[in-house]
Amino acid sequence: MPQFTDRIPAATGFIPAPRESRLRRLFAFPNPVNEYAARFTAGIVVLLALAAVVTGAVWLVGVIAVGFVLRVAFGPRISPAALLAVKVLAPRLGAPKLVPGPPKRFAQGMGAVLSLAAFLLLGAGASLAGWTLVVFLVVAASLESFLGLCLGCLIFGVLARRGLITASVCEECANVTVPSR
Repeated sequence: MPQFTDRIPAATGFIPAPRESRLRRLFAFPNPVNEYAARFTAGIVVLLALAAVVTGAVWLVGVIAVGFVLRVAFGPRISPAALLAVKVLAPRLGAPKLVPGPPKRFAQGMGAVLSLAAFLLLGAGASLAGWTLVVFLVVAASLESFLGLCLGCLIFGVLARRGLITASVCEECANVTVPSR
């Protein structure tokens, strides 16, 4: 039963306030995002990807891909790497440094595509192509983790400025640039 506080006035009477659907909440991504948590998550990806390259463990590339897919779909609520970063590592640095969430989700999507493609290529026997994509992933995640330079966020900003991503997705995202020091 709707409560009085769940209604908003309208010219013709009271109308129910829109409620967020369960499905939308399930697939929610935080906005804003703690940049420190994002950087720690990227560092975990670097460690896993380097371990995969050094040992030749294709299954680790699959683990990385699943982690990216979980973060894109559900935010940090289900991904073990993101949970470690959000709940344990980032709080040790003190107050969060908040940045817009949509570019980070876009970057996670790029990581998902790259790692899934690498996993599929490795599974299909195209080792050089697969491991090359993993190395690209190491480079991108290293830039995020160690320098705070999110390539996916930069690409998001370019797409937003060109109108390929609407302003309604993220008002402040058209101004995403290289972080200032």
